[in-house]
Amino acid sequence: MQIEGTSEGPILRLFEVRTKPGCAAELLDKFATTSADVVQNEPGNQGYFFGRGAVTDEDYVIFASIWADLQAVKDRFGKDWQSSFLPPGYDALIEDCSIRHIHLTSGLKIG
Repeated sequence: MQIEGTSEGPILRLFEVRTKPGCAAELLDKFATTSADVVQNEPGNQGYFFGRGAVTDEDYVIFASIWADLQAVKDRFGKDWQSSFLPPGYDALIEDCSIRHIHLTSGLKIG
């Protein structure tokens, strides 16, 4: 069982974005390259995925990365780990964004 506030167990880092109208495809292209480069091959990273809202929510996109534990997230993103990390060029595409960290306590299957 996960204890609140500890760094035990896997963490889902969820970057949620409302893009500016018509910018979702361009941001997804950036996720495939720039955002992937930010997390892949980093110590503690166990994978990532991204996508967009279906049907009526086309301007909603997410980038999610899975980390071994909260300490791995903090090690990668430093003192600003609770803030969205926006590589150059992202601001022009984003209307609003947020970051969430979720303890994965059960049902996780990677691979």
